[in-house]
Amino acid sequence: KDITGWSENNRGVSFTFGSDVVTRFLQKHDMDLICRAHQVVKDGYKFFAKRQLVTLFSAPNYCGEFDNAGAMMSVNETLLCSFQILKPAEKKQTASLGGWFDGFN
Repeated sequence: KDITGWSENNRGVSFTFGSDVVTRFLQKHDMDLICRAHQVVKDGYKFFAKRQLVTLFSAPNYCGEFDNAGAMMSVNETLLCSFQILKPAEKKQTASLGGWFDGFN
């Protein structure tokens, strides 16, 4: 949801913030981008606030249950950001023959 300013999150244990908060913070501290982590995002990274904030998460298939990609971000001399995506490993499937096959006799 799109919010302005600060708001308590759904669980009531932390806060969420709107893009206006990001913009004010960057202007106040003469910065161009905030890079944050510690939140699972499906594709390994996700931009917010007109690409002024990026969330990175580097653990693919976090805890074996999220089926998310991981990502690493590099910043070059001209401040261009690029991403390396870490795809989750394919899940191993075990085939069951339903008991009708018991080897070669």
